[in-house]
Amino acid sequence: MHFVTIPDKHLSPINPTQFGYQNCEKSHSFGPAIRTHWLIHFVVSGCGIYRIGAREHKLSSGEMFVIPPWVETYYKADSRDPWSYIWVGFEADSLPVTLDEKISCPSALSVFHDMKRCEELEGGMSLFIASKILELFALLEARRGEAEGYVERARDIISSQYMLGVGVEDIARELNLNRSYFSDIFKKSEGISPAKYLMNYRMELAGSLLSGSKISVSTVANSVGYADVFNFSKAFKKYWGCSPQEYSKSTQKAR
Repeated sequence: MHFVTIPDKHLSPINPTQFGYQNCEKSHSFGPAIRTHWLIHFVVSGCGIYRIGAREHKLSSGEMFVIPPWVETYYKADSRDPWSYIWVGFEADSLPVTLDEKISCPSALSVFHDMKRCEELEGGMSLFIASKILELFALLEARRGEAEGYVERARDIISSQYMLGVGVEDIARELNLNRSYFSDIFKKSEGISPAKYLMNYRMELAGSLLSGSKISVSTVANSVGYADVFNFSKAFKKYWGCSPQEYSKSTQKAR
């Protein structure tokens, strides 16, 4: 482990406290512990888990885990492919960006690598690290805007291709995104997973088609992207609490 203590210059709004990097041994762990400052780890290679409260995140290269102050956390390297990471600690009066517990941003590697130059700047170490943290925040904010664009495009794909049986993997591929990353940014934006959003979209439309009409169940199934009527009926009942036939009859009586 290489650890660098940053001189306390009482900078504002970001005051760096520490910096370091480590190639962890298999199953190396830290905590449970509580920090008095913010800490961000960038996973360079390998993988591991990060636990904050009752939530556990699995992380691999290109991802970061964020440790907030005064919160109990625990993290552990994988037993087969232990991670190597770079970290930076800082105090902040307020944050200019929202920091999620787990962040996927492979392009941030260059910022963390640049931080290693801090030891070459004896007098300006604190200012240099502070500038790199702000650069990281700028990158995350830009990526957040980019993520919102991806989510908007995903909604457009769903509304135009739902009938073709499009799935989450198809949407991620069309956006040229890793499925895990796509699912993460979609859920953060919409509050539900893309799979759930897609299911809700299809079932709401199916309900509208069946409402007060005599359209066959097979026609409705095809119309919302289901090639198999049995699978459609099963999904419909789980969503609406009754079969498509029962739903159609009940809505006809209500009219």
